[in-house]
Amino acid sequence: MLLLAAAPLGNPKDGSTHLREAIAAAPFIAAEDSRKFSRLCSDLGVTHRAKVISFFEGNELERIDELVAIMESGSDLLVITDAGMPGISDPGYRLVRAAIAKEIQVQVLPGPSAVTTALLLSGLPSDRFCFEGFPPRTQGARRSWFEALLTEERTIIFFEAPHRLLETLEDALLIFGAERSGAICREMTKHYEEIVRGPLADLLAWADGREIKGEVTMVLAGFDPNSRTFTSADYVAQVLSQEKAGITRKEAINEVAKALGVPKRDVFDAMVEHKTSSR
Repeated sequence: MLLLAAAPLGNPKDGSTHLREAIAAAPFIAAEDSRKFSRLCSDLGVTHRAKVISFFEGNELERIDELVAIMESGSDLLVITDAGMPGISDPGYRLVRAAIAKEIQVQVLPGPSAVTTALLLSGLPSDRFCFEGFPPRTQGARRSWFEALLTEERTIIFFEAPHRLLETLEDALLIFGAERSGAICREMTKHYEEIVRGPLADLLAWADGREIKGEVTMVLAGFDPNSRTFTSADYVAQVLSQEKAGITRKEAINEVAKALGVPKRDVFDAMVEHKTSSR
């Protein structure tokens, strides 16, 4: 059996009795960081006799065959990451697919998730949401990434490294506008938990000049279709994003006009103005 076990985000009190029992009983444990796993066991007051195998992003692909072989031999394998649910921007997804392909039973031990915790803390609509992982690290790719989410109507959740948060907020404000609501959720469930809510302009002002530490989850309000007011910059950003995907400018203008529900002439004029100003 493959058992995916959710770990506390920070507060060990969130570790369930089921988690303690599973760790104590597992013959093999694939842990993202063996030192952090050892500390978690100490915090949970649990002793294990398992063989602990390192399983993190850098060695995930090369470890899969070894881990599948362990399960095919008749032993259970427990997978646990540093915090939250395995497979959610952490190793696990590819191992699940490999296990299913070999008809190995897969079970999930439910528990903490930074995605849903941040969603509820944000105060933003939680009936429909999407999780987007980590933004690209380079500015150009990150802006294109945000452009693709410009008209996403669901609440948007993503992770970010603390040292990149400021530049990510700058790009988000550029694409979504200063008034788009959001929340920065830092060090959730830990002693220094901090939740900052407000429009992107306020979030950027909060982050500017501040040393940010710890785990960060960002939540952004989705696009409101009842407030369909777009600027020329919005049209240009969408067309350029479509062009990067490999379609012609004419096709991109048609697609953007259709997607945004605006006259094709408005998008065309915005691109003409953009071309003129870029000379």
